[in-house]
Amino acid sequence: MGAGVSGWPLAQAVARLGQLGVVSGTALAIILVRRLQLGDPGGPMRRALRQFPFPPVAERVLDQYYIPGGKPPHQPFTLQPMPGVSLSAALIELTVLANFVEVFLAKEGHDGLIGVNYLEKLQFPTLPSIYGAMLAGVDYMLMGAGVPRAIPGILDQLARGEAVHLRIDVSDLPPGEQVVQEFDPRACFGSGHGLKRPLFLAIVSSATLAMTLARKSSGKVDGFIVEGPSAGGHNAPPRGPMHRNERGEPIYTDRDLPDMERIRALGLPFWMAGSFAEPAQLAEALKMGAVGVQVGTPFAFCEESGLDPHLKRRVIEQVLSGNIEVLTDPLASPTGFPFKVVQLDGTLSEAATYERRERGCDLGYLRSAYRKPDGAIGYRCPAEPLQQYLRKGGQAADTCGRKCLCNGLLAAIGLGQTQTNGYLEKPLLTAGESVRHIARFLRQDRRPYTAADVVQHLVEGLADIMNRMNGVAAAFLR
Repeated sequence: MGAGVSGWPLAQAVARLGQLGVVSGTALAIILVRRLQLGDPGGPMRRALRQFPFPPVAERVLDQYYIPGGKPPHQPFTLQPMPGVSLSAALIELTVLANFVEVFLAKEGHDGLIGVNYLEKLQFPTLPSIYGAMLAGVDYMLMGAGVPRAIPGILDQLARGEAVHLRIDVSDLPPGEQVVQEFDPRACFGSGHGLKRPLFLAIVSSATLAMTLARKSSGKVDGFIVEGPSAGGHNAPPRGPMHRNERGEPIYTDRDLPDMERIRALGLPFWMAGSFAEPAQLAEALKMGAVGVQVGTPFAFCEESGLDPHLKRRVIEQVLSGNIEVLTDPLASPTGFPFKVVQLDGTLSEAATYERRERGCDLGYLRSAYRKPDGAIGYRCPAEPLQQYLRKGGQAADTCGRKCLCNGLLAAIGLGQTQTNGYLEKPLLTAGESVRHIARFLRQDRRPYTAADVVQHLVEGLADIMNRMNGVAAAFLR
């Protein structure tokens, strides 16, 4: 659901209802420092910081970023160093701390289950992010947007307090050369043992990927999220050549449907995702052998989500009027993966708004690494200024239609940057195709709905289906 939309308040609310609450692990370091610069209303960030097991780290971050009462509205947020292959000690500490804070708050005050969702494509902050979540006792770790074969073994090693390493994808490397990032909790924090190993769920779109991860990962894969192309956020590209419809969207065919028989044969629990937020779809998923479903879009527009309230209202109004539109944009994401974008005036989905933004990359989470001719590691992002990207060996065609997801997604949760030229970053909103149906969760007076309304709709609806099925069976037997 993008950075900060499935934040700790939503994950906590879902977990209190007896379900698995999942926080987004994307860009949490930026989210933490911007919340502190806004004055941390109500004090949840500072409350969690006080529980961090290495107090000097929390004190340093608090001293550097916390502004009592919040910064002036038009003053830019202080930027952090952009993540890369080599992370500074300060950025490692901040990343560990931010992931601890989000998971700690999600788990606070109840005994429900909390997971964290990372993108394999965002490799640079992965190791300290995982460690921070584990420090807070995260129960599940989910990862998609790539082939996360190394992660299960990394979880095992961090649970034992050992140093870990992750091979980083770097373009233009000579044959046989690798670039590896290392993280040693003992060197960074003086301690790293005695942590619970969370269960690892890989997000997959095909049986082939599920089989590869089950058999060739560095450690145990505990289950799968089987996600279809109607889900929000990043989607797997279609298999084979990418054909497009009249709107420019990738065309998915039966070839892109996962082979559920082969996935069931792996003998691991799995959840279905992508437009499974209805009781009948939940029942169908259970019939296929799933243990449940992953629900995203309906929660994205509930009261507890981190999405800017004004954007929630606008989307709900468009849903009620029948004018909501979601485009599977093959170009928007710098990752090259198709990305679901809600079409909304005044956001980066609007051509005029997109064109008014001066291209720039100041956060760097979606940058990719490449080897320079002199052997050094460089970084480029197809959403950065064209000439800058070309100087780094990038291709002009790769920049067409690319949007700054980092700034756009942060703006969607009310943390948009005011750039030095006075430009306020505009939001980019992602949602699955099931956004068209969220009006059913609204109450009779059209008031905003809650996470409890979504869970109740699914649980009670499933119970009604099961009761009807039992009634039919009983009548047949008579």
